[in-house]
Amino acid sequence: MNIHEYQAKRILKEFGAPVAEGRPVYTAAEAEAAAKELPGPLYVVKAQIHAGGRGKGRFKEPEAGEKGGVRLAKSPEEAAAFARQMLGKTLVTKQTGPEGKVVGRIYIEDGSDIARELYLSVLVDRAVGRIAFIASTEGGMNIEEVAEETPDRIVTIHVDPATGCMPHHGRRVAKALGLDGALAKECAGLVAALYRAFVEKDMSLLEINPLIVTKDGRLRVLDAKAGFDSNALFRHPDILDLRDASEEDPLEIRASEFDLSYVKLDGNIGCMVNGAGLAMATMDIIKHYGAEPANFLDVGGGATKEKVTEAFKIITSDPGVKGILVNIFGGIMRCDIIAEGIIAAVKEVGLEVPLVVRLEGTNVELGKKILSGSGLAIIPADDLEDAAQKVVKAVGWGTE
Repeated sequence: MNIHEYQAKRILKEFGAPVAEGRPVYTAAEAEAAAKELPGPLYVVKAQIHAGGRGKGRFKEPEAGEKGGVRLAKSPEEAAAFARQMLGKTLVTKQTGPEGKVVGRIYIEDGSDIARELYLSVLVDRAVGRIAFIASTEGGMNIEEVAEETPDRIVTIHVDPATGCMPHHGRRVAKALGLDGALAKECAGLVAALYRAFVEKDMSLLEINPLIVTKDGRLRVLDAKAGFDSNALFRHPDILDLRDASEEDPLEIRASEFDLSYVKLDGNIGCMVNGAGLAMATMDIIKHYGAEPANFLDVGGGATKEKVTEAFKIITSDPGVKGILVNIFGGIMRCDIIAEGIIAAVKEVGLEVPLVVRLEGTNVELGKKILSGSGLAIIPADDLEDAAQKVVKAVGWGTE
C-alpha cells in the first residue's frame, strides 16, 4: 500500500526526521489559508498523487497551465491560484502512464533554500535478503537518468539483520552523499531514524528524493515516498487509515476485499490461477504465443466456491479482456470447487468472451465432468501449453 507525500512526511517527522512545515488542502481557499500559516515568503504547491516525476509531469487540461505538478508560489494568493489550476485535473508523469491521475489534494509546504540535492532510499534487497540504503549525490528529478547512464554514482549499503542499523552505516551513507563534519553527524542520525521508521512500520520502500542540504548547512527531507507491506497492515491500523482508495484501481480494491491477489495489466487475456509461481508461468506462456495478459490473479490454495466466483466476476469486469484462461493445479485446492465457482460466475454474469479451462490435480476428473455437463461454451485444455495456444487463437492473436 502506498501513501501520499504529506502522510509519509508526517510519519518521518514522528521519528525525528527533518521535515519542513506544511499543510494538506483540498480547495484553493484552503491553500491560501494554509500558506498564510507558514513562515514563507516562498511556498511550494505540490499535487498529491501516488506517482513520482510530478515536477516534470504535465496536465492533460490546458487550463491547468504548462507548469508541472510541483510549483513555487511567491504569495498565498499565488499558491491559491496554482491549487485552483491543479485540483480536479489529470496529471501525467512517467510513472502514471498516459492515462495519468486526477489530483484530489494539494500539499502546501514552506519553501527551502537549496544548496545541494541528494538521493536516499531504504528498501528490501531481495537478492540478499537484507534491508539496504541506496544513496547518491545526484538527487532530484533526473535520478532515473542517473541510474541508467551513470550507475556508479549510486551506492548500495546493506544492513545485517542480526545487528540492525549501526553507527557505521550512517557514516557510510554520509560518505556516499559527500557529507562531512556536522552534516555527516546529522546524516547518521537521519539514517538511524529512517531505519527505525522502515522496520517499525513494516515499509517496503522509503524514498527521499531529494534530500537537500540547505544554504544554512542543514539536511531536510524535501520529498518522501513510502510504501508498506500489505500483509503487515493488520498490525498498523493507523497506516491503513491513510489509504486513499481513489488512487487505486477499483478492481484491485474489490479483489482485496475477498483476499485475492490481483494486479491489473494492459493485455487482453484474463488469467485466473492458483499460486503465484503458476500465475507468472501462465502469463509468460501467453506472451510466448503472441498475446498479453490482462491481469495477475492468484486465488490462493484454499479458495472457496464464492471466492472463485468473485475472481471470475472481477476478470469479466475488465472491458479490455477478450478471452479468459483458467489454469488450476489442484493440491489443497480441489478442481471440482473451481468448476462449481466458474459455472456459478458464468450463470450470474454471462460469458461473452472465449473461456479456456485447464484443470489438473485433486478431483480433476470430477471437475472436468462438472464443466462438460454444464452446457456452457467452455473450451477444455489438456495442459498449460495447449491452454495458452487455444485462448490466444480464440481471441484472434498468435504466431504464424
